[in-house]
Amino acid sequence: MAIRERELRRYCKRLLRQLDIRPPLRVDELCHRLGLHRGKPIRLIPWELPAPGPFGVWISRTDEEHIFYQKETTRVHQDHIILHEVGHILADHEADARAEEEVLGMSGTDHPRGLITRRLHRTSYSEDYEREAELVATIIQEWAVVIDHTTARGCEDPSLDPLRSALGSRWGWR
Repeated sequence: MAIRERELRRYCKRLLRQLDIRPPLRVDELCHRLGLHRGKPIRLIPWELPAPGPFGVWISRTDEEHIFYQKETTRVHQDHIILHEVGHILADHEADARAEEEVLGMSGTDHPRGLITRRLHRTSYSEDYEREAELVATIIQEWAVVIDHTTARGCEDPSLDPLRSALGSRWGWR
């Protein structure tokens, strides 16, 4: 997992730069830009998911991604749930057949069968793919918090340019 973790960290940082994501992190904007980048929009759908059960569900269709996330929780928790599901997308995880019927039954929306190509949901982190998705969510949130707190605001002192240059890559941007 250590090698995969390093690869995921590099990949996430490179992708955030490509998508021109800047702090403060807006998860909806990240999903919008990621959808454009991949050529497949990501629809974020708040839903009252039954408890106990998954907090989030990812369904991949041929033409778009759907991320259902728990409506009845805090915004911070919702962002983490969405980022976890984005982690499944970024890590290119395979389908979990258990989720399709559950989501089709709980969503009350018409999702044509046969168009759903991938779907994953989580209730625990015992599987490697769940830990990997959680790692992606954590990497993105950690990056956003660190960058937001370390990015200089309003200081245009040119004497600090060498310091910014030296530390810029350590902060994840360069």
